Amino acid sequence: MSVQRIVLAALMLLAAGAMRADFTFALLGDAPYWPDEETQFIDMLREINQQDVAFVVHVGDIKNGSSPCDDAVFLQRREMFAVSRHPLIYLPGDNEWTDCWRLFAGSYDPLERLAKLREVFFNAPTSLGMTRIPLTRQSDTSSHPYPEHVRWIRERVLFAGFNLPGGDNNLNRMPDEHAKRDRAAREWLNAAFALARSRELGAVVLLMHANPFTESLRPRRGFTAFLERVAAETANFDGPVLLVNGDTHHHRIDHPVQDPVRKAPLRNLTRVEVFGSPRVDWVRVRAVDTGGRVTFAFSPGR
Repeated sequence: MSVQRIVLAALMLLAAGAMRADFTFALLGDAPYWPDEETQFIDMLREINQQDVAFVVHVGDIKNGSSPCDDAVFLQRREMFAVSRHPLIYLPGDNEWTDCWRLFAGSYDPLERLAKLREVFFNAPTSLGMTRIPLTRQSDTSSHPYPEHVRWIRERVLFAGFNLPGGDNNLNRMPDEHAKRDRAAREWLNAAFALARSRELGAVVLLMHANPFTESLRPRRGFTAFLERVAAETANFDGPVLLVNGDTHHHRIDHPVQDPVRKAPLRNLTRVEVFGSPRVDWVRVRAVDTGGRVTFAFSPGR
């Protein structure tokens, strides 16, 4: 083999290696709920600081549903997130906005609380944490006013986060609000898959607070349209799709989304639910590109 061919082969191997995904990230949510969990939560973030992870994602519920939704708790949680030396991406849960109308939560207007969350957590083009990564926000790319809808790319994996809170996704109490946000979420979903296909990425990770499934794995009220789009987009995507949620505090890994044509589980879609109060823990996910295909491996963090 000539020297030129050897050099060319080496360059091709280096380029292929640069494109391959091999990184770990941390998933958590539904904590801290109670004062004694706040210390556990900070200790957990410090433990994660010692891990080789690319970033941390909190999928929502940074307080319990009966405690006040005041500004002080939002600012305190932001200070907690600042403990993370890794980039930290936070998505809103129901306890910090849609459920804030409750008497014990302070009888707030949910939309006013969502506006405050945006001011505290979603007012910059980057993640939270000591080290930050750039995020693309839906409010910067379209007319939809949802800066909490975010996406970013790590190696060959696209991540997309949504404001889809637990319960019924605010359908019963505020149907007009639900309809507008759900439409925007579906458009953000479509755009994520379109980008993944155009860049020939290997996998897509969807992140949200709500568990959109009943115990019998049927769509919960308020999530049918979104899950239909998830199924359609996944069926038309060659790589694996990871759907991450919190909400029901039961760590699980399964395949609950049905193929819209075959009416059987979509094997390229895996759902992961994070831990939640009273267990303050995280899920370690490793993304590895082997032979051009991305695979995910999961393990408890603690």
